Amino acid sequence: MKLSSPVTRLILLLVLAVMIARVIWPRLKQAGASCPLDPAFVRLTPLEVSVLPLATRFDLPMGSAHGALTYNAQPFRIQRHLGDDLNGIGGENSDLGDAVYAAGAGRVVYAGCPGPGWGKMIIVAHRLPEGDELGPLVQTIYAHLDSFRVSVGREVYRGQQIGTVGAAEGAYLAHLHFEVRRGPYVNPGQGYADAPLNRVSPEKFVQWHQGVTDVLINTPPEKP
Repeated sequence: MKLSSPVTRLILLLVLAVMIARVIWPRLKQAGASCPLDPAFVRLTPLEVSVLPLATRFDLPMGSAHGALTYNAQPFRIQRHLGDDLNGIGGENSDLGDAVYAAGAGRVVYAGCPGPGWGKMIIVAHRLPEGDELGPLVQTIYAHLDSFRVSVGREVYRGQQIGTVGAAEGAYLAHLHFEVRRGPYVNPGQGYADAPLNRVSPEKFVQWHQGVTDVLINTPPEKP
């Protein structure tokens, strides 16, 4: 077989390509692991928003529907905080592994570990009733989780368990970092800032959306 033949040249090119791939691929995997996809520009489209479950009522994501057996250890905007830190009344790590519930009906649009200090995080998108002053869409954020009970794309109902309380992989004492955000951008973001950004007070948001009229109340959560 002559080296100048097209078949031979093709075989040599394929062998060379395989050798190069074997050298480069481990480095690409390593780079990908250290530089995960930045979700900062992931945006829910108007169509995606329009087909979200309608959330007509919201409850607190820990304890009872009215937050019994929990307290707010670090409220919204105290020391630049962008959410509420919800704790079990026993303090310390007594609430580690406690159930975390979806605050309202919606769809899981993020479930992962966005970076140091966050631990596991879930983001649920909710479509609000027409005329709600916060707009057509809010997202609730549940961070520092110990475990997930749902995956991306899953529809959830109000009061459904979606995870368990964690300690951000040991970064803090166990608690739930809970946020409410306006707008369509799916971005883990930061937990502290000089301005409130697109966040609203979770405690006030739940208070506003617990007292809706009877015709707007979702069906009660399913029993396990």
